[in-house]
Formats: sequence, C-alpha cells, structure tokens
Amino acid sequence: MARVLLALVIVVVAFTVYALVDCLMLPKSRVKALPRVAWVFIIILFTPIGGILWLLIGRGRRITTPPRRAMGPDDDPDFLGTIRPVHDPLEDERIRELERRLAETDDEDNGRTER
Repeated sequence: MARVLLALVIVVVAFTVYALVDCLMLPKSRVKALPRVAWVFIIILFTPIGGILWLLIGRGRRITTPPRRAMGPDDDPDFLGTIRPVHDPLEDERIRELERRLAETDDEDNGRTER
C-alpha cells in the first residue's frame, strides 16, 4: 500500500511541476480567464485540481496562422514599400519627345480624315 501511495504522490508532484512550468513559460497572450500570478497560486494551493483547471481553462488554444502563399515581388506589399521611385531627367526628356511625336502623328491623322 505504501508503494502505491508513494507512486501516487510522485505522479501528483510531477503533474503539479509540469502545470506550474507550463503556466510560467506560456506566452502572456495565451493565458486565459485569470492573471498568470493567480494561476500559479491556484496550481500550488489546489494540487492536483489546480493543474487540471489550468490545463482545461487557463491555457488558451494556440492560434495557428495559415502559411503565407508564395507571391512575386510585384504583389508583396513589404517589398513594394522598400522601393523608392527614381527620378531620371533623361527619362523625362524621352517621355516628352514621345509625347511630341505622338501629337504630331495625331495631327497628321486628323488631317487625313478631314479631307
């Protein structure tokens, strides 16, 4: 009988230590219902019921986020935020020249259609 009682005491102490360490190591965002300090006192004072309550009520579920899908750099807002527009005067001149040629082409096309 003494051996069974000793085994039971060892199991209860091990479970209490597990619940206590789990409570202390869990991120604050996952501790539910009561503050962490209150859970520590409940686990210690109401052994083994406190540990069971901690596992059933106080330990919040882990929220899993779905894995990020692979995306190209042109769809990634983090990457796009790092890009700064580059001002190139030569590019501005090239655009002005293309716009001038386009306007001339439009003028020639309008002259043909009016005849």
